[in-house]
Amino acid sequence: MNYFVPIRSVLSTVVYPIQTMAALPKDISDWVANYFQSQRQLKEKNTELEATNLLNSVRLQRLKALERENIRLRKLLGSSFRLRERVLVAELLTIDLDPSYQQVVIDKGQRYDVFVGQPVLDATGVMGQVTEVNPFSSRVVLLTDPSHAIPVQVNRNGLRSIATGWGLGESLQLENLPHNADVRIGDSLVTSGLGGRFPVGYPVGTVVSVNFPQGKAFAEIGVKPAAQLSTSREVLLVLPAKMVEISKKSPDTDTETETEAEAER
Repeated sequence: MNYFVPIRSVLSTVVYPIQTMAALPKDISDWVANYFQSQRQLKEKNTELEATNLLNSVRLQRLKALERENIRLRKLLGSSFRLRERVLVAELLTIDLDPSYQQVVIDKGQRYDVFVGQPVLDATGVMGQVTEVNPFSSRVVLLTDPSHAIPVQVNRNGLRSIATGWGLGESLQLENLPHNADVRIGDSLVTSGLGGRFPVGYPVGTVVSVNFPQGKAFAEIGVKPAAQLSTSREVLLVLPAKMVEISKKSPDTDTETETEAEAER
C-alpha cells in the first residue's frame, strides 16, 4: 500500500553512514592493494626501460667505429661471422675513489657468471674491468686507476696506443707515442681489441691535450674518459661473444646453409 515508503526512505538515510563505515575497511584494503600493485608494476617497468635505454646508449656510441668496420667487412670474401653482443646490467654498491686506489663494487658476482677481466661500461663508454669476483658481488678497477692500462686506437686514423690511468681527477695518458704521431685535440679513442679483453670499438675517451716537450722521446697526450666515472650508477658487463659462422650461398642449389641453429643449441 506504499504506507511505509517514507519511513523506509528515512531509515535508509539514517543507516547509510553505518553502511559506509562498515564498508570502509574493505575499501581501504582494496585501495592499498591497488596502490602497491601499481607502484610495483611502475617500478618494474621503469627498471626495464632504464636497462633498455642504457643498452641503446652504448650501441649508439659505437656507430662511428662500426661504420668503418662495416666498410672493411664488405671487402671480405668467403665465410663470415656475426658477433652477438650480450650484456648484463649491474648496479654499483660501494665506491672507493682513493687517489691511488680507484675501484668500485657491483651487485653481480659468480651467480651471474661474472669473471675476472670482464669489461665494464656505462652509457657513454668504457669504465674499467672486473678484478675480483665473489658469489654475490664483484670488484671493478676504473680506467683512472694508476695500475690500469687499456689498448686503444684513434678512431680517425686507426693509430694504436695504450691509455693509462693517472689518478682521480687526472686525464688518461697515451703512452709511447713519438712527437710526429698524428694525434689531434678532439680525436675520439676507442678500444682496439688487442689483448683480447675489450671488444673492438667501445668509446674510451677524447684527446684534450697534446704536448711535445723538448728533451723527451715521447709526446704527452691527455685523454678525458668517455665514461661518467663519478656519476654512473648502473653499468653494463660485456658477456663473451658468440661466433656464428655463415656459409656462402651455393650458386648451383641457390640455398644458404647456416650453422646458427647448432650454435644456439
